[in-house]
Amino acid sequence: MGFYGERILPHLIKLTMRNRDLVPYRERVISAASGRVLEVGIGSGENLSRYGARVSEVVGLEPAARLATMARRAANGSAVPVTIIEAPGEMIPLDGQSIDTVVMTWTLCSIPDPAAALQEIRRVLKPEGHLLFVEHGLAPDERVRKWQHRLTPVWTRLAGGCHLDREMSSLIANAGFRIERLETGYMRGPRPLTFMYEGCASRD
Repeated sequence: MGFYGERILPHLIKLTMRNRDLVPYRERVISAASGRVLEVGIGSGENLSRYGARVSEVVGLEPAARLATMARRAANGSAVPVTIIEAPGEMIPLDGQSIDTVVMTWTLCSIPDPAAALQEIRRVLKPEGHLLFVEHGLAPDERVRKWQHRLTPVWTRLAGGCHLDREMSSLIANAGFRIERLETGYMRGPRPLTFMYEGCASRD
């Protein structure tokens, strides 16, 4: 991965994810979680302080070793039991149908094979479970989409594999999920980076 990816990028990701404009999205998503939670792409553990009494356990999945270390530190102040596992979303080392809620906050954009990861998420999710997500991705406006396609090859290299032009709702639906709630719109900031998909999905 090199010095940039191992030493600098994790701290940039942590700093970016502390953006105050992201807090309302986080709070809405986390407030709906319950039972045994799997957070895919837990990063530095920014969500951990927000899990409450309805959550019995959080299993955090993070492939980047340095971010996983940061998440373990953040877990020390958590009100619920937390386990951090260093593994990619495409290979979740958990039993099938063992998770009540899966949480993803700005994760699917950077997973190398999002379809495979969503299949794994579907596998570990209980039949009555839910996938809660907020992601940025492909915008509806043609001019913005063109810029997203142009910028993505460079952005991916600079931002740890993050893609600007993934259509998140289609990826989730095509993986065998039924989207029960979806809200979309631009957050404050450069439009190619800030079109948000926020919602809830269940196994179809």
